[in-house]
Amino acid sequence: MATINLFVGSVFGGAVRLADDVMAAIKCSNHRAVLIETPSLDDIKSASHLLIITSTTGKGDIPGSLSPLYAELESQFPTLAGKPYGIIALGDRNYGDTFCAAGRSFDELFRDLQAKPIGHRLEIDASEDFEPWPVTEPWLKRWLEKLPE
Repeated sequence: MATINLFVGSVFGGAVRLADDVMAAIKCSNHRAVLIETPSLDDIKSASHLLIITSTTGKGDIPGSLSPLYAELESQFPTLAGKPYGIIALGDRNYGDTFCAAGRSFDELFRDLQAKPIGHRLEIDASEDFEPWPVTEPWLKRWLEKLPE
């Protein structure tokens, strides 16, 4: 059984609602979920498994609830060697190059910090999928199956 720490970045609440569904699904699996509401660098370092659920705001920016964490990771650059992680990025393709930019930024930074991606980053397009859970559910099931204990 893995303990998965969820870090959520939301502007209008969509990522938070999705995190609630993800937490419920994780709890129904053989794993445990912990939502980190005010994330810090210590939360990342002490977590055994990471899951980022984030929307994108502005011109490809990370939402305010996660931006201090991102800045701290970027400035302190701690090694996360082998730490398993996943990214669920919410966006809208109508915004072009900034589509899911926050999730892509976290994915790139985690790779630079030597964390280990489990599967691929999930990008959900709000212009096609108004409700993100039907897209997330099969991805999450596969992601959970691939997790190291």
